[in-house]
Amino acid sequence: MLEIHFVYDVVFALNSLKYVLDNTPPNWIGSDPCGSGWEGVRCTNFRVTTITLTSMGLTGMLPGDIESLSELQTLKNLTISFYLRDLSYNKGLTGPIPASIGNLKKLTNLILIGSGFSGPIPGTIGSLQQLVMLSLNSNGFSGPIPPQLGNLSNLYWLDLADNKLSGAIPVSDATTPGLDMLTNAKHLLFENNSLSGSIPSTLGLVQTLEVLRLDRNSLTGPVPSNLNSLVNVNELFLSNNQLTGSLPNLTGMSVLNYMDMSNNTFDESDFPTWFSTLQSLTTLVMESTGLQGQIPVSFFTLPQLQTLVLRNNQLNGTLDVGSSYSDQLKLIDLQNNFIVDFTQRPGFKIKLILAGNPFCQETEGTSPYCGLQETNSTYSSLENHCIPATCIAHQLSSPNCRCAHAYVGTHKSSSTAIIIGSAVGGSVLVLLALLAGIYVFRQKRKAETADKQNNPFASWDPNKNSGDVPQLRGARSFSFAELKKYTNNFSETNDIGTGGYGKVYRGILPNGQLVAVKRAQSRSMQGGHEFKTEIELLSRVHHKNVVSLVGFCFEQGEQMLVYEYIPNGTLKESLSGKSGIKLDWMRRLRIALGTARGLQYLHELANPPIIHRDIKSNNILLDDRLNAKVADFGLSKLLGDPEKGHVTTQVKGTMVSNFPHNPDLKNQQ
Repeated sequence: MLEIHFVYDVVFALNSLKYVLDNTPPNWIGSDPCGSGWEGVRCTNFRVTTITLTSMGLTGMLPGDIESLSELQTLKNLTISFYLRDLSYNKGLTGPIPASIGNLKKLTNLILIGSGFSGPIPGTIGSLQQLVMLSLNSNGFSGPIPPQLGNLSNLYWLDLADNKLSGAIPVSDATTPGLDMLTNAKHLLFENNSLSGSIPSTLGLVQTLEVLRLDRNSLTGPVPSNLNSLVNVNELFLSNNQLTGSLPNLTGMSVLNYMDMSNNTFDESDFPTWFSTLQSLTTLVMESTGLQGQIPVSFFTLPQLQTLVLRNNQLNGTLDVGSSYSDQLKLIDLQNNFIVDFTQRPGFKIKLILAGNPFCQETEGTSPYCGLQETNSTYSSLENHCIPATCIAHQLSSPNCRCAHAYVGTHKSSSTAIIIGSAVGGSVLVLLALLAGIYVFRQKRKAETADKQNNPFASWDPNKNSGDVPQLRGARSFSFAELKKYTNNFSETNDIGTGGYGKVYRGILPNGQLVAVKRAQSRSMQGGHEFKTEIELLSRVHHKNVVSLVGFCFEQGEQMLVYEYIPNGTLKESLSGKSGIKLDWMRRLRIALGTARGLQYLHELANPPIIHRDIKSNNILLDDRLNAKVADFGLSKLLGDPEKGHVTTQVKGTMVSNFPHNPDLKNQQ
């Protein structure tokens, strides 16, 4: 009876969409969406788990009785995990989101990107307590941000960018919720709207934040002084507003790698000394921000610095980047300042733009930098390799570290032979014990050496968050029990992919973050070196077009990698139509450019450079905005790896997945 009721609800809900929308997939026929293979409907064990109708040219309006899907949701804990995952990139989908969407109480993902939705965002979305991802960007939504969204205590991702939203950023008070209550949020993306008012100081309470984008709005007033309490933020965009007052002091934001405060009306100030404390900074963009004075040489020594854009300011004096500048630094754009000279040192190959500075007037523009461009510890040990025992009164520690009674009798001539014999016998026993100890010690060393040679993880310490791996940065060591819990015991409903390495499961961390858990084949060390390589490589790279590593697990015979969750799957799935996302040529071009940028970062800016060697559509993931992210580093190599000597850059891996109809290409390496 449950199965009949289940099928009825699925058919009713999906046909409700079919009859009110135009251009639905032509194979939406029959009474069984799983058995008939309806396009955009993904099933697991004949149960609907995801509805994805991206880029299908759908037209019409969402039905007001969309709550008919709520009955389907009530079965989640019994048989399914349902996602109204994606109706994105259907420009013909217009009108408002019906308020009845608030009845889909089990909804976890709501992704409506790049369509034609308009009107206010319904405050009823704030009642979807299971929601972890809400992406409504690139539509025509207007009006204020509903303060009820602050009730989404499990929300991890909130993207309202590229709409027509207005009014102030809502904050909580005694009677009304606000966005400062999103204590598990990591991404708040509000760029390119018409938001006004000031940046709320209570935003500093959302200390889980990793990305904050408020750029291209009409925000006014000073930046809150407590913004530096957001110590987990790695991307901060405040550019193109009407912010005033002094530049905020962001000392303490040690993981900040991208900052843009351009085109605001901050007070004039000398180049801040606290910039030099941002040890993770890769990109600093401060165009038209009233900066003046000289840039200190120490700033260029930031180890991760790649790009510096300080156009249209009042920087002056002599530019000197020193001789110890970051080996990743590629661009310094200082157009339209008051720099009068440049101290050039041997071997300087950084792209430097000084057009519009007195320096270029004095050199009459002949300098190559004047073209207009866009921009041994000691230790002691016992001979017998043992620890002296703690002995009670009238006992002494013997040479083999055991307790014994001291001899206190008298020596008589008749017992001399006994004494000598005992001494000799004891010496022999001690010698034998010593030899046995040396033998055991050597065998143990051999076993450890063999283990290290056969097991790439033998020297790793799983009890340390850093993994005790050289150059491992930011990746967390998970226990098997933790990942088992986060993936609902590796349930089939959380299975989102399978490959030669093993299976990939969707998981939710306690803070609400969605992750993808890549699990090797059960109790198999096959691919162990690839596993180790991927951890070491991904923990040191950070780029918007490269998938981020969250952590790993290597206990109980398991090898698992934990990545950020990329909602739109692989490029191959979209190209083949499996994902339901249809890619026009402009989106394909953007994906190609994003992939190229990711590879350029790996080749030129990663230290040391990384060669992927297995680029194919299966290894390019698409995020919620269809941005490309390079993934799967199991076959990658480091250039200049001293342990490997010369490293070949030839392509490796299985090519057949990209050319399914050509058997001659199968498993070429």
